[in-house]
Parts: sequence; C-alpha cells; structure tokens
Amino acid sequence: MDPRKKVSAVLKEFKNFALKGNVVDLAIGVIIGAAFGKIIDSLVKQIIMPAISVILPGEQSYLAWKWIINGKEIPYGLFMGEIVNFLIVGLALYIFIVKFLGLIMKSKQQEVVVPPPPTKDQQLLTEIRDLLVQLQNK
Repeated sequence: MDPRKKVSAVLKEFKNFALKGNVVDLAIGVIIGAAFGKIIDSLVKQIIMPAISVILPGEQSYLAWKWIINGKEIPYGLFMGEIVNFLIVGLALYIFIVKFLGLIMKSKQQEVVVPPPPTKDQQLLTEIRDLLVQLQNK
C-alpha cells in the first residue's frame, strides 16, 4: 500500500475520532475541571486557611506551620491546606455527580421501566409457544 494513502487513512480516522461528541465533551470537561480546581485552590489558600490560622493560636500563618526534626523542616501547614483543597473538590464532585446527575438518572430509569403491553399477535404467539411446550413434555 502507498505510504501516502496510509497516512491519509490514519489522518482521516484521527479526524473522525477527535471530532466525535464524546471526545469534545471530555476536553471541555477537563478544561472546566482545571479552572474549577484553580478556583478551589485559591479559595483554600487565600480564604479558608488564613481564616483557620486566625482561629488557631499562633503568630504564624498556615504557610509557616512546620515541625523541625533534626534540623529538617516538615511543612505540615501546606499539607493541611492541600487536604482541605481535596475535601472541598471531593464534596463538590459528590454533590454534582451523585445528587445532581443521580436525580437525572433516576428519572430516566423510571421512564424506561414501563414496558408496552403485548399486542394481540404477541399474545397469540405466546399461547402457541406454551401449547407446543406442553405437547413436547407429554
């Protein structure tokens, strides 16, 4: 096969893949997720953790909270900030996925659950099938 045709076929397949709705939706979700992560990070670092450092006794901000063991610094304040960040993102995802999307899924499931009643043809065929099974069992 001609190498140019191979490249053309691969490019065509990639174009079909990349322009599918799911891939575009995923890309949009990743971009929005990254922006949301930055907002939550800013909320934690500039509002929540400084407020916690006001409440907790001490003259340092949470950025300066650290243990010194054998001359080595362990900045546990930064770690606590990341834990708060993770908890807020996790809570937001839980609320969105379970509570918001869960309601949508339940309503869709309820719509699908009700099957239509069988037609007269289907009822007749069912009766014929049952009679044939009875005859075979005798």
